[in-house]
Amino acid sequence: MNPSTRWGLLGLASLLLHPARGDDWPRWMGPTGDGVYYEDGIVDAIPADGLKIQWRVPVAGGYAGPAVVGERVYLFDFVKSSGEAFNDPGKRATLQGIERVLCLDAKTGKTNWTYQYDCTYSISYPAGPRCTPTVDVVGPDDPGRVYVLGCEGDFACLDAMTGEVIWKRSLKVDFGAAVPLWGFSSHPLVDGDLVYCMVGGTGQTVVAFDKMTGEIKWKSLSASAVGYCPPSIITAGGVRQLVVWHADAIVSLDPSSGNQFWEIPLRPDYEMAIARPQLSGNQVYASGIRTESVLFELATDRPTATEIWRGENKKSVFSAISTPIFHDGMIYGTDCNEGFLVAVDATSGERLWTTFAATQPKEKRRLSHGNAFLTRLDGSNRYLLMSEIGDLVMANLTKKGYEELGRFHVLEPTGEAFGRPVVWSHPAYAHQTAYVRNDKEIVAVSFAK
Repeated sequence: MNPSTRWGLLGLASLLLHPARGDDWPRWMGPTGDGVYYEDGIVDAIPADGLKIQWRVPVAGGYAGPAVVGERVYLFDFVKSSGEAFNDPGKRATLQGIERVLCLDAKTGKTNWTYQYDCTYSISYPAGPRCTPTVDVVGPDDPGRVYVLGCEGDFACLDAMTGEVIWKRSLKVDFGAAVPLWGFSSHPLVDGDLVYCMVGGTGQTVVAFDKMTGEIKWKSLSASAVGYCPPSIITAGGVRQLVVWHADAIVSLDPSSGNQFWEIPLRPDYEMAIARPQLSGNQVYASGIRTESVLFELATDRPTATEIWRGENKKSVFSAISTPIFHDGMIYGTDCNEGFLVAVDATSGERLWTTFAATQPKEKRRLSHGNAFLTRLDGSNRYLLMSEIGDLVMANLTKKGYEELGRFHVLEPTGEAFGRPVVWSHPAYAHQTAYVRNDKEIVAVSFAK
């Protein structure tokens, strides 16, 4: 299949809520943005002798995961030139360098183009960008666009084929937005003719831009801080809704105007609204650092929301780094307080089981912010888990327990958190391949049958 045909199919798939297949991974957490992988032809289990490495390519630092569309992989990183990098959750580091977007050939890893700009960091945990590139293609004759948001608020729209700048904005300069302690981290969302970005500031917590020109279409909401959670689109109560989570509440807006539908108060410590609220049926689950775990129900006849339960400490799951998966009456996520994978009954909010196998299998003790990124395989209870130690794991997750179906050590944990080495970057899954990065390399791993 040639690239233009593949990209045309992506445009068609973007019109569907749940595409039957998803050859591409055009944004954070996949084609539907909810951590579901829609592709056939992958192994039923990871074999004991491992998986095939297709290529390894050196890159620089960053937490941003790759995006994959057609024959191209897009990666965002930071090349430090001076300054002292340190990870202190209470202090900002000052570094000089460049933020850089790399476009790589998906089959070989060869660089197609590079877009870069000088950037001075003033953030905590300054490894590099947080936001996965968002790729938008709507037809076979459309070259496509790549939207990137850097740590310091540099927001750009690039030509997906050439890397040329179509338009750019500075959230600091154009909006006077304050840089969050951990940098701007909310992945931009493209929907229809608009691209939504979490900006911050009075009346502009979320801003809708014309995706082709960068023109401001509307601004909405005020909050104590912008937080770190990406916006998402759902359909409920007979209308489409834009759901955002800032430092004070989860809020639903009219995507076309920014007018508010409903609000659920939810205030995580340290302004750390991070994990995307997850929709299952007409219920939404959201989880945050230390104390926040809430399930609420959306009305079917109007855009309103009603809280059902809030989880109690050591009885629910409290996720900070990765987004839990909510499916078939179950919630699976890594708990930032204890560091293990947790299964929660969505009806009661109670834990059913826990395991360290998905995060740090050799540990049997509490791990602050122990983490794994979860991706569900469509139509099954099988999951791909990217552990913080660099292992790609396949497992069945059910209310009865955790059943591992093999693991493969892909790369080394080059980051640091709480005195231990970690990989905290969400992988991309496309073309029966896992694309995984740390602060030194990106690796393409085949798991085709």
